[in-house]
Amino acid sequence: MTHLHYPPTELPPDGPHATEELGPAISPLRPGDDPGKIAVASQWALIWRKFLSNRVAVFAGIVVLFFYLVALFAEFLAPTSPSLARPQFTYAPPQSIGFFVAEPDGSRRWQPHVKGYTMTVDPASLRRSFAIDETAIIPIGFFVEGPAYRMWGLFDANIRLFGPLDPSQPMNLLGTDALGRDLLSRLIHGTRISMSIGLIGVFSSLIIGVVLGALSGYFGGWTDLVIQRIIEVISAMPTIPLWLGLAAAVPVAWSPVTVYFMVTLIVSLLAWTGLAREVRGRFLALRHEDFVTAAILDGSGRSRVIFRHILPSLTSHILAVVTLAIPTMIVAETALSFLGIGLKAPVVSWGVLLQDAQNIRTVSTAPWLLIWPSGAVVLAVLAFNFLGDGMRDAADPYET
Repeated sequence: MTHLHYPPTELPPDGPHATEELGPAISPLRPGDDPGKIAVASQWALIWRKFLSNRVAVFAGIVVLFFYLVALFAEFLAPTSPSLARPQFTYAPPQSIGFFVAEPDGSRRWQPHVKGYTMTVDPASLRRSFAIDETAIIPIGFFVEGPAYRMWGLFDANIRLFGPLDPSQPMNLLGTDALGRDLLSRLIHGTRISMSIGLIGVFSSLIIGVVLGALSGYFGGWTDLVIQRIIEVISAMPTIPLWLGLAAAVPVAWSPVTVYFMVTLIVSLLAWTGLAREVRGRFLALRHEDFVTAAILDGSGRSRVIFRHILPSLTSHILAVVTLAIPTMIVAETALSFLGIGLKAPVVSWGVLLQDAQNIRTVSTAPWLLIWPSGAVVLAVLAFNFLGDGMRDAADPYET
C-alpha cells in the first residue's frame, strides 16, 4: 500500500483547513442560507430570493403597494367628497394635526385636532385671504361619519377612516383649490385614475408588443421586415402632435369613463414598440436553442413553440420591462391631462389636478396645488423605476 507523506507545514487535502471546492455559484450565500436548498431551488424561488436582497427595490415595492391600496380604498380613505365645493374656503392653506389640547388649568389633554381659519378681505382688491386661527379647535377622529359615498359602486356608506367629528367643520390637511374643494380628498381619488391607467395601458401595449415581437423574432424574413418597418414609422412620429390629433378625434359628448378608456388606448398604441423590439431580440437569441429544437422534433406546432416554450422563459424579463413601462404611462396621462387633451373635469387624476397650477398667480397664491400632485407623480415614478430595476436584476438570478 502506498502511503502519502506531507511536509510538516502542509495538511492533507481532506484536513480541517482544506479549501472546499464549491460548484458554480448561483449567487452569493448570505448567513444562514442552506447551500443544499439553493442548489435545488426553482427559478422563481431564486428570482424572489435575489429580489428580497435588494432593499431599495423592496422599499419601492412597498411604496407601489401603498399607492394601489390608496387607489383601491379611495372612497373610505378620503376625508370628504372630492367634488364637495366650499366657496367660503377658497385657496385655504393646509392645516396641521395637533394631538394635545391645553386645558384652563394648564394641563394637556389628548385630543387629535386641527386649527380653524380666520379670514380677512383686502379692501383694495377685495381678495380674501386665510390664516390659521390658533384658538379654534376642530376635533378629529377615526372611523367618523362624513358625506355619503358608494363604495366600488356596490353599496352605500358614510364611514370614513378619519375626519372632523363635526362634518360641517373644515379639515383640509393639504389645503383647498379655487372652489374650496379638499385637495387631499381629490389627490386620493386621483390616485385611482392615474395608477390604474398605467396598468390598463401597459396591459394593452403588453399584448401588442409581445405578440408582434414574438412573430417578428421567430419567423424572421418578410414578417420581421414588415413589423420592424411599422415600428420604425410609429417611433418616428412626433408624440405630442400625434396625441393632439388623436385627442381631437374624441367626441365631446362622450362620457368621462369613455374618454378615460380612449386616453388609455391612445397612450398604449404608442408605447408597445420598445417592448416588441426587446421580445424580438430575445426570440432571435432563443429560437435556435436546444430546447426549441427538441420541441419542434417532438411535433410541437409553431404556436405551441412560441407561447408554451419560448415565451415562458422570458416571463421574468417581460415583468421587469412592464414594471419600468408603467411610470411612462403615468407620466403620459399626466402630460395629456395637463395640456388639456386628456382627462378633464369632473374626472379627477393627477394631471387634472395639475391643470389648476398652470398660471403663476395660482401657484403664488396656493403653491400646494402644484407641490402635492407633482410630488405624487414624482414619488410614484421613482418607486416604479426602482422596483423595475430590482426586478430586472432579479430576472437573472445566476448573475453574481
